[in-house]
Amino acid sequence: MIYSMTGFAMSSRELDGISIHLELRSVNSRYLDLSFRISDDLRAAEPGLRELISARLTRGKVECRLNLQTRVDTPRAFTPNTALLTRLAATETAVLEQFPNARPLSVSELLHWPGVLADDSLRFEQLQPIINDLAGATLDELLATRRREGEKLATMIQERIAKMRELTAAAAPRIPAIVEEYRTRLTRRLQEVLTTADEERIIQETVLYAARIDVAEELSRLSAHLDEIERILTARGAAGKRLDFLMQELNREANTLASKSQASDITGIAMEMKVQIEQIREQVQNIE
Repeated sequence: MIYSMTGFAMSSRELDGISIHLELRSVNSRYLDLSFRISDDLRAAEPGLRELISARLTRGKVECRLNLQTRVDTPRAFTPNTALLTRLAATETAVLEQFPNARPLSVSELLHWPGVLADDSLRFEQLQPIINDLAGATLDELLATRRREGEKLATMIQERIAKMRELTAAAAPRIPAIVEEYRTRLTRRLQEVLTTADEERIIQETVLYAARIDVAEELSRLSAHLDEIERILTARGAAGKRLDFLMQELNREANTLASKSQASDITGIAMEMKVQIEQIREQVQNIE
């Protein structure tokens, strides 16, 4: 099963007076590269999100955006901490006994005193399980989009593999014909120069020529590499790096085929193979 490294997913949760939004974007990368854009009140969620994402993705440049929005139509209730106010009042009385001319605390100062007003907003400890659940659902959606994109990439690669098999099949029968054409030309040239052709020399030259242009091994390796690509496309696990290595091997065999070519049609086949290989390579760059 092939997964692309390109994908997008977004999920949100509505709670009492707030909304939590999580967005994941991924593009191709040699490694797993994570970046986070998280609002300050949820910054503590980053380590957990990093762990969840790393457990399910192996490659790709992934951007994670997490933010919390408070609905303006939802009033926030504040409850005064009566125990703290009682202590402050006792402390103020004791201070004023020692410093009668000191100014008493104002209501504004009391309201801004740390801990006097208790906010009914959810604390991060309450939000963390919700964020983790949201991250799991968003990752499911991201993987689904990457899988669908991967299926399209696999289909395109299969089409080009089929084309390369046609090219390989077309090249193999041409080699004996090319050797025979060379033998005929050599015989004619020797007859023109020497009046009579030396059959033994013709055989020797033909054998040397056939060995020099023999591409059976290259064609065999090309077929083997194509078989391995098809196997990887149907196997589980990360496949991008293995496919990228096979692209290098295919390109090496196509170059050898072109260098050994002594006929324009074989050269054309080798060049067309290189075009197909480059098109496959472009697709492979997006595979996880």
